[in-house]
Amino acid sequence: MKKQELDHILARMLDSYENVSDLNLTVGKPMQVESSGELLPVEMRPAFEELTPFQTEILAMNLINHDPRLTENLIKEGSCDLSYSLPGKARFRVNIFSRSGDYSIVLRRLESTVPTITNLNLPEVFYKLAEEKNGIIFVTGATGTGKSTSLAAVLEHINENRSVHIVALEDPIEYQHPHKKATFNQRELGKDFNEFSNGLRAALRQAPKVILVGEMRDRETVEIGLRAAETGHLVLTTLHTVDAGKTINRILGMFNTDEENQVRVRLAETVRWIVCQRLLPKVIGGRIAAFEILGTNLRVKDAILNGESEGKTFYDIMEANRAFGMTTFDDHIIKLFEQGFISEEVALGFASRRGIVARGIDIVKSSRGEATTDIENLEIDSHYGKFR
Repeated sequence: MKKQELDHILARMLDSYENVSDLNLTVGKPMQVESSGELLPVEMRPAFEELTPFQTEILAMNLINHDPRLTENLIKEGSCDLSYSLPGKARFRVNIFSRSGDYSIVLRRLESTVPTITNLNLPEVFYKLAEEKNGIIFVTGATGTGKSTSLAAVLEHINENRSVHIVALEDPIEYQHPHKKATFNQRELGKDFNEFSNGLRAALRQAPKVILVGEMRDRETVEIGLRAAETGHLVLTTLHTVDAGKTINRILGMFNTDEENQVRVRLAETVRWIVCQRLLPKVIGGRIAAFEILGTNLRVKDAILNGESEGKTFYDIMEANRAFGMTTFDDHIIKLFEQGFISEEVALGFASRRGIVARGIDIVKSSRGEATTDIENLEIDSHYGKFR
Protein backbone atom coordinates (compact mmCIF):
# COMPACT_ATOMS: atom_id res chain seq x y z
CA MET A 1 0.00 0.00 0.00
CA LYS A 2 1.28 3.44 -0.93
CA LYS A 3 1.04 6.46 1.35
CA GLN A 4 -1.37 8.09 -1.10
CA GLU A 5 -3.78 5.16 -0.73
CA LEU A 6 -3.61 5.28 3.06
CA ASP A 7 -4.19 9.05 3.01
CA HIS A 8 -7.17 8.59 0.68
CA ILE A 9 -8.81 6.07 3.07
CA LEU A 10 -8.26 8.30 6.11
CA ALA A 11 -9.58 11.36 4.26
CA ARG A 12 -12.74 9.51 3.19
CA MET A 13 -13.34 8.39 6.78
CA LEU A 14 -12.73 11.89 8.10
CA ASP A 15 -15.23 13.43 5.66
CA SER A 16 -17.94 10.80 6.16
CA TYR A 17 -19.71 12.61 9.05
CA GLU A 18 -19.59 15.90 10.91
CA ASN A 19 -17.74 16.27 14.24
CA VAL A 20 -15.54 13.22 13.65
CA SER A 21 -13.19 12.78 16.61
CA ASP A 22 -11.82 9.23 16.12
CA LEU A 23 -11.24 6.73 13.33
CA ASN A 24 -11.65 3.07 14.34
CA LEU A 25 -10.26 0.12 12.38
CA THR A 26 -11.15 -3.22 14.00
CA VAL A 27 -11.17 -6.76 12.59
CA GLY A 28 -14.70 -8.05 11.98
CA LYS A 29 -16.24 -4.57 11.77
CA PRO A 30 -16.47 -2.07 8.92
CA MET A 31 -14.40 1.10 8.97
CA GLN A 32 -15.93 3.27 11.71
CA VAL A 33 -15.70 6.84 12.94
CA GLU A 34 -16.80 8.35 16.22
CA SER A 35 -19.07 11.33 15.65
CA SER A 36 -20.47 13.22 18.66
CA GLY A 37 -19.65 10.28 20.91
CA GLU A 38 -21.24 7.55 18.73
CA LEU A 39 -19.48 4.97 16.54
CA LEU A 40 -20.82 4.98 12.98
CA PRO A 41 -19.93 2.81 9.94
CA VAL A 42 -18.26 4.40 6.93
CA GLU A 43 -19.30 3.54 3.38
CA MET A 44 -16.32 2.94 1.12
CA ARG A 45 -15.89 2.00 -2.53
CA PRO A 46 -15.14 -0.81 -2.87
CA ALA A 47 -17.15 -1.72 0.24
CA PHE A 48 -15.45 -2.98 3.42
CA GLU A 49 -18.26 -4.81 5.21
CA GLU A 50 -15.82 -6.45 7.61
CA LEU A 51 -12.13 -5.66 7.89
CA THR A 52 -9.89 -8.72 7.76
CA PRO A 53 -6.79 -9.31 9.93
CA PHE A 54 -4.63 -8.87 6.83
CA GLN A 55 -6.18 -5.47 6.01
CA THR A 56 -5.73 -4.01 9.51
CA GLU A 57 -2.16 -5.35 9.66
CA ILE A 58 -1.31 -3.71 6.33
CA LEU A 59 -2.76 -0.40 7.55
CA ALA A 60 -0.85 -0.71 10.84
CA MET A 61 2.45 -1.42 9.13
CA ASN A 62 2.00 1.58 6.84
CA LEU A 63 1.31 3.85 9.80
CA ILE A 64 4.40 2.52 11.62
CA ASN A 65 6.44 3.03 8.42
CA HIS A 66 9.34 0.70 9.35
CA ASP A 67 10.07 2.52 12.64
CA PRO A 68 12.10 -0.03 14.70
CA ARG A 69 11.08 1.38 18.10
CA LEU A 70 7.36 1.28 17.29
CA THR A 71 7.66 -2.20 15.80
CA GLU A 72 9.45 -3.45 18.93
CA ASN A 73 6.84 -1.85 21.22
CA LEU A 74 4.00 -3.43 19.25
CA ILE A 75 5.57 -6.89 19.37
CA LYS A 76 6.82 -6.83 22.98
CA GLU A 77 4.19 -4.66 24.70
CA GLY A 78 1.18 -5.31 22.48
CA SER A 79 0.62 -1.68 21.53
CA CYS A 80 2.39 1.43 20.32
CA ASP A 81 1.63 5.16 20.07
CA LEU A 82 2.57 7.51 17.24
CA SER A 83 1.42 10.63 15.44
CA TYR A 84 0.39 10.80 11.77
CA SER A 85 -0.21 13.79 9.52
CA LEU A 86 -2.74 13.96 6.71
CA PRO A 87 -1.21 16.82 4.68
CA GLY A 88 -3.41 19.90 4.54
CA LYS A 89 -6.25 18.18 6.40
CA ALA A 90 -5.55 16.82 9.89
CA ARG A 91 -3.12 15.32 12.38
CA PHE A 92 -3.81 12.17 14.39
CA ARG A 93 -2.67 10.57 17.61
CA VAL A 94 -2.55 6.88 16.72
CA ASN A 95 -2.69 3.78 18.93
CA ILE A 96 -2.11 0.37 17.34
CA PHE A 97 -2.78 -2.64 19.57
CA SER A 98 -3.06 -6.41 19.28
CA ARG A 99 -6.28 -8.28 20.00
CA SER A 100 -6.23 -12.09 19.93
CA GLY A 101 -3.34 -11.95 17.48
CA ASP A 102 -4.99 -9.36 15.22
CA TYR A 103 -4.28 -5.63 15.08
CA SER A 104 -6.75 -2.84 15.77
CA ILE A 105 -6.12 0.85 15.17
CA VAL A 106 -7.64 3.97 16.70
CA LEU A 107 -6.73 7.39 15.31
CA ARG A 108 -7.69 10.39 17.48
CA ARG A 109 -8.09 13.57 15.43
CA LEU A 110 -6.01 16.47 16.70
CA GLU A 111 -7.01 20.06 16.21
CA SER A 112 -4.73 22.06 13.94
CA THR A 113 -5.09 25.27 15.98
CA VAL A 114 -3.95 25.52 19.59
CA PRO A 115 -7.01 25.90 21.87
CA THR A 116 -7.42 28.76 24.33
CA ILE A 117 -9.18 28.97 27.68
CA THR A 118 -11.70 31.37 26.15
CA ASN A 119 -12.41 29.30 23.04
CA LEU A 120 -12.96 26.15 25.08
CA ASN A 121 -15.19 28.05 27.53
CA LEU A 122 -13.22 26.62 30.44
CA PRO A 123 -13.98 27.77 34.01
CA GLU A 124 -12.40 31.10 34.99
CA VAL A 125 -10.18 29.32 37.50
CA PHE A 126 -8.07 28.01 34.60
CA TYR A 127 -6.53 31.48 34.36
CA LYS A 128 -5.30 30.99 37.94
CA LEU A 129 -3.70 27.69 36.91
CA ALA A 130 -1.76 29.50 34.18
CA GLU A 131 -0.58 32.15 36.65
CA GLU A 132 1.03 29.69 39.07
CA LYS A 133 4.79 30.12 39.32
CA ASN A 134 5.77 26.78 40.86
CA GLY A 135 4.35 23.54 42.22
CA ILE A 136 2.53 20.74 40.43
CA ILE A 137 -0.86 20.71 38.67
CA PHE A 138 -2.63 17.43 37.89
CA VAL A 139 -5.26 17.18 35.16
CA THR A 140 -6.96 13.79 35.43
CA GLY A 141 -9.67 11.74 33.81
CA ALA A 142 -10.26 8.71 31.62
CA THR A 143 -8.70 8.39 28.18
CA GLY A 144 -10.33 10.71 25.66
CA THR A 145 -11.83 13.18 28.13
CA GLY A 146 -9.84 16.17 26.86
CA LYS A 147 -7.02 16.37 29.40
CA SER A 148 -4.40 17.24 26.77
CA THR A 149 -6.69 19.87 25.26
CA SER A 150 -7.21 21.61 28.61
CA LEU A 151 -3.49 21.56 29.34
CA ALA A 152 -2.76 22.95 25.86
CA ALA A 153 -5.07 25.88 26.61
CA VAL A 154 -3.27 26.60 29.90
CA LEU A 155 0.11 26.44 28.14
CA GLU A 156 -1.15 28.72 25.38
CA HIS A 157 -2.11 31.35 27.98
CA ILE A 158 1.38 31.09 29.50
CA ASN A 159 2.90 31.26 26.01
CA GLU A 160 1.02 34.49 25.26
CA ASN A 161 1.63 36.25 28.57
CA ARG A 162 4.92 35.13 30.16
CA SER A 163 8.47 35.32 28.89
CA VAL A 164 9.61 31.90 30.14
CA HIS A 165 11.14 28.71 28.81
CA ILE A 166 8.59 25.88 28.46
CA VAL A 167 9.68 22.27 27.94
CA ALA A 168 6.90 19.85 26.95
CA LEU A 169 7.42 16.06 27.08
CA GLU A 170 4.64 14.41 25.07
CA ASP A 171 3.56 11.05 23.67
CA PRO A 172 2.97 12.01 20.90
CA ILE A 173 2.99 15.78 20.29
CA GLU A 174 -0.66 16.77 19.87
CA TYR A 175 -0.73 20.56 19.55
CA GLN A 176 2.19 22.32 17.92
CA HIS A 177 2.79 25.49 19.94
CA PRO A 178 4.54 28.32 18.09
CA HIS A 179 7.00 30.58 19.92
CA LYS A 180 5.17 33.62 21.25
CA LYS A 181 6.19 35.50 24.36
CA ALA A 182 7.52 32.24 25.77
CA THR A 183 10.18 29.99 24.26
CA PHE A 184 8.51 26.62 23.58
CA ASN A 185 10.44 23.35 23.19
CA GLN A 186 8.28 20.28 22.53
CA ARG A 187 9.89 16.84 22.75
CA GLU A 188 8.28 13.57 21.67
CA LEU A 189 8.63 10.19 23.37
CA GLY A 190 10.58 7.81 21.16
CA LYS A 191 12.02 10.51 18.93
CA ASP A 192 13.63 12.90 21.43
CA PHE A 193 13.74 10.83 24.64
CA ASN A 194 13.12 7.18 25.51
CA GLU A 195 11.19 7.41 28.80
CA PHE A 196 9.30 10.17 30.61
CA SER A 197 11.55 9.80 33.65
CA ASN A 198 14.69 10.33 31.54
CA GLY A 199 13.13 13.21 29.59
CA LEU A 200 12.05 14.89 32.84
CA ARG A 201 15.47 14.37 34.43
CA ALA A 202 17.08 16.00 31.37
CA ALA A 203 14.54 18.85 31.42
CA LEU A 204 15.83 19.93 34.83
CA ARG A 205 19.13 20.75 33.13
CA GLN A 206 17.47 22.75 30.35
CA ALA A 207 16.60 25.80 32.49
CA PRO A 208 12.80 25.69 32.07
CA LYS A 209 10.33 27.56 34.24
CA VAL A 210 7.37 25.40 33.08
CA ILE A 211 7.50 21.65 32.38
CA LEU A 212 4.69 19.62 30.81
CA VAL A 213 4.87 15.87 31.45
CA GLY A 214 2.42 14.04 29.18
CA GLU A 215 1.63 11.42 31.82
CA MET A 216 2.92 10.34 35.23
CA ARG A 217 3.19 6.64 34.44
CA ASP A 218 5.48 5.33 37.16
CA ARG A 219 7.04 6.04 40.52
CA GLU A 220 10.31 7.37 39.10
CA THR A 221 8.54 9.99 36.97
CA VAL A 222 6.44 11.10 39.96
CA GLU A 223 9.56 11.33 42.12
CA ILE A 224 11.39 13.55 39.62
CA GLY A 225 8.23 15.60 39.02
CA LEU A 226 7.92 16.32 42.75
CA ARG A 227 11.58 17.25 42.87
CA ALA A 228 11.10 19.67 39.97
CA ALA A 229 8.10 21.26 41.70
CA GLU A 230 10.08 21.56 44.95
CA THR A 231 12.93 23.37 43.19
CA GLY A 232 10.78 26.19 41.82
CA HIS A 233 9.44 24.77 38.55
CA LEU A 234 5.78 24.69 37.52
CA VAL A 235 4.97 21.09 36.50
CA LEU A 236 1.78 20.25 34.60
CA THR A 237 0.89 16.60 34.08
CA THR A 238 -1.93 14.07 33.69
CA LEU A 239 -3.12 10.92 35.47
CA HIS A 240 -5.88 8.44 34.71
CA THR A 241 -7.99 8.92 37.85
CA VAL A 242 -11.66 9.78 38.25
CA ASP A 243 -11.62 12.37 41.06
CA ALA A 244 -9.36 14.42 43.32
CA GLY A 245 -9.23 11.97 46.22
CA LYS A 246 -8.31 9.03 44.01
CA THR A 247 -5.56 11.15 42.42
CA ILE A 248 -3.79 11.50 45.78
CA ASN A 249 -4.33 7.81 46.53
CA ARG A 250 -3.01 6.77 43.11
CA ILE A 251 0.24 8.70 43.69
CA LEU A 252 0.65 7.30 47.20
CA GLY A 253 0.07 3.81 45.80
CA MET A 254 3.19 4.13 43.64
CA PHE A 255 5.40 4.28 46.75
CA ASN A 256 6.17 1.81 49.54
CA THR A 257 4.20 1.99 52.78
CA ASP A 258 7.22 3.21 54.75
CA GLU A 259 7.56 6.14 52.32
CA GLU A 260 3.92 7.23 52.56
CA ASN A 261 4.35 9.92 55.23
CA GLN A 262 7.24 11.56 53.40
CA VAL A 263 5.33 11.54 50.09
CA ARG A 264 2.27 13.04 51.81
CA VAL A 265 4.44 15.90 53.11
CA ARG A 266 5.90 16.50 49.65
CA LEU A 267 2.46 16.46 47.99
CA ALA A 268 1.03 18.83 50.59
CA GLU A 269 3.79 21.32 49.82
CA THR A 270 3.82 21.04 46.02
CA VAL A 271 0.26 20.34 44.79
CA ARG A 272 -1.39 23.53 43.57
CA TRP A 273 -4.46 22.23 41.69
CA ILE A 274 -6.11 18.93 40.81
CA VAL A 275 -8.51 19.20 37.88
CA CYS A 276 -10.61 16.15 36.94
CA GLN A 277 -12.58 15.96 33.69
CA ARG A 278 -15.50 14.00 32.23
CA LEU A 279 -17.09 14.45 28.81
CA LEU A 280 -20.89 14.44 28.82
CA PRO A 281 -23.21 14.15 25.78
CA LYS A 282 -25.02 17.41 25.06
CA VAL A 283 -28.75 17.71 24.36
CA ILE A 284 -28.14 19.15 20.88
CA GLY A 285 -25.36 16.71 19.99
CA GLY A 286 -21.65 16.78 20.65
CA ARG A 287 -20.06 16.66 24.09
CA ILE A 288 -19.27 19.09 26.87
CA ALA A 289 -16.71 18.86 29.68
CA ALA A 290 -17.67 18.65 33.35
CA PHE A 291 -14.98 19.49 35.89
CA GLU A 292 -14.03 18.75 39.47
CA ILE A 293 -11.50 21.33 40.67
CA LEU A 294 -9.52 21.16 43.91
CA GLY A 295 -7.18 24.01 44.83
CA THR A 296 -4.78 24.15 47.74
CA ASN A 297 -5.39 25.68 51.17
CA LEU A 298 -4.76 24.70 54.79
CA ARG A 299 -7.70 22.24 54.86
CA VAL A 300 -6.51 20.57 51.67
CA LYS A 301 -2.96 20.28 53.01
CA ASP A 302 -4.30 18.73 56.21
CA ALA A 303 -6.36 16.19 54.23
CA ILE A 304 -3.31 15.27 52.15
CA LEU A 305 -1.07 14.95 55.23
CA ASN A 306 -3.48 13.00 57.43
CA GLY A 307 -5.93 11.47 54.98
CA GLU A 308 -9.62 12.13 54.56
CA SER A 309 -11.95 11.74 57.55
CA GLU A 310 -15.56 12.41 58.46
CA GLY A 311 -16.38 15.98 57.48
CA LYS A 312 -12.86 16.51 56.14
CA THR A 313 -13.08 14.88 52.74
CA PHE A 314 -11.88 16.56 49.55
CA TYR A 315 -15.53 16.60 48.46
CA ASP A 316 -16.52 18.59 51.58
CA ILE A 317 -13.61 20.99 51.07
CA MET A 318 -14.54 21.67 47.44
CA GLU A 319 -18.17 22.31 48.38
CA ALA A 320 -17.08 24.79 51.07
CA ASN A 321 -14.71 26.68 48.76
CA ARG A 322 -16.85 27.40 45.70
CA ALA A 323 -16.04 31.10 46.08
CA PHE A 324 -12.35 30.32 45.42
CA GLY A 325 -12.92 28.47 42.17
CA MET A 326 -13.27 24.96 43.55
CA THR A 327 -16.14 22.77 42.43
CA THR A 328 -17.31 19.16 42.63
CA PHE A 329 -18.44 17.21 39.59
CA ASP A 330 -21.94 17.24 41.02
CA ASP A 331 -22.06 21.05 41.33
CA HIS A 332 -20.78 21.47 37.78
CA ILE A 333 -23.20 18.88 36.40
CA ILE A 334 -26.15 20.64 38.06
CA LYS A 335 -24.94 23.92 36.53
CA LEU A 336 -24.73 22.34 33.06
CA PHE A 337 -28.28 21.01 33.48
CA GLU A 338 -29.50 24.45 34.59
CA GLN A 339 -27.92 26.02 31.48
CA GLY A 340 -29.67 23.49 29.25
CA PHE A 341 -26.53 21.76 27.96
CA ILE A 342 -27.35 18.27 29.27
CA SER A 343 -30.47 16.25 30.01
CA GLU A 344 -31.64 15.07 33.42
CA GLU A 345 -30.81 11.47 32.47
CA VAL A 346 -27.22 12.39 31.56
CA ALA A 347 -26.81 14.48 34.72
CA LEU A 348 -27.85 11.59 36.95
CA GLY A 349 -25.84 9.05 34.94
CA PHE A 350 -22.54 10.94 35.35
CA ALA A 351 -23.08 12.11 38.94
CA SER A 352 -20.58 11.24 41.68
CA ARG A 353 -23.33 11.38 44.33
CA ARG A 354 -26.63 10.76 42.63
CA GLY A 355 -28.75 11.99 45.55
CA ILE A 356 -27.06 15.42 45.59
CA VAL A 357 -27.52 15.86 41.84
CA ALA A 358 -31.15 14.70 42.03
CA ARG A 359 -31.89 17.31 44.69
CA GLY A 360 -30.09 19.98 42.67
CA ILE A 361 -32.12 19.12 39.58
CA ASP A 362 -35.36 19.35 41.58
CA ILE A 363 -34.38 22.84 42.79
CA VAL A 364 -33.65 23.93 39.20
CA LYS A 365 -36.94 22.48 37.92
CA SER A 366 -38.89 24.12 40.76
CA SER A 367 -37.36 27.51 39.92
CA ARG A 368 -38.58 27.03 36.34
CA GLY A 369 -42.05 26.07 37.48
CA GLU A 370 -41.62 22.49 36.25
CA ALA A 371 -42.94 19.40 38.01
CA THR A 372 -40.40 17.57 40.17
CA THR A 373 -42.38 14.30 40.32
CA ASP A 374 -44.53 12.27 37.94
CA ILE A 375 -47.08 11.50 40.69
CA GLU A 376 -50.33 13.33 39.87
CA ASN A 377 -53.81 13.91 41.33
CA LEU A 378 -52.82 13.64 44.98
CA GLU A 379 -55.42 14.88 47.47
CA ILE A 380 -56.10 14.69 51.19
CA ASP A 381 -58.42 11.87 52.27
CA SER A 382 -60.74 13.92 54.53
CA HIS A 383 -62.79 10.81 55.36
CA TYR A 384 -59.90 8.73 56.60
CA GLY A 385 -60.79 7.00 59.88
CA LYS A 386 -64.37 8.29 60.05
CA PHE A 387 -66.08 5.12 58.89
CA ARG A 388 -65.39 1.94 60.81
